Amino acid sequence: QVQLVESGGGSVQAGGYLRISCTVSGGTRLYYAMGWLRKALGMWREFVAAISWSGGTTLYGDSVEGRFTISRVNGETTVSLQMNNLMPEDTAVYYCTVAQLKIRIKEGRGLYWGQGTQVTVSS
Repeated sequence: QVQLVESGGGSVQAGGYLRISCTVSGGTRLYYAMGWLRKALGMWREFVAAISWSGGTTLYGDSVEGRFTISRVNGETTVSLQMNNLMPEDTAVYYCTVAQLKIRIKEGRGLYWGQGTQVTVSS
């Protein structure tokens, strides 16, 4: 059974930084993309970032472009999201997911999902 386990997250003041990670385990090893979506209270789920299996290509949501960096060592089962210059609007539960393509992650069509990790940014 495929499991995604997120780590990191927490609380920080505006302008600060956090790093969250996600590790995939179980199931048949596939060449999959990994990424993050987030959901703030009362808001729709929003695409954050995705990275290819090789780690060579990335996609970012407009609201995080230039502030967040997604990374992954070639073929590794762990993906990290470095979040810099955090703003109160970044407060949300961040969910890790995997899919065959980055675009599927952007569309919210991940195959498997983690339980989520809370990120809170205070002003």
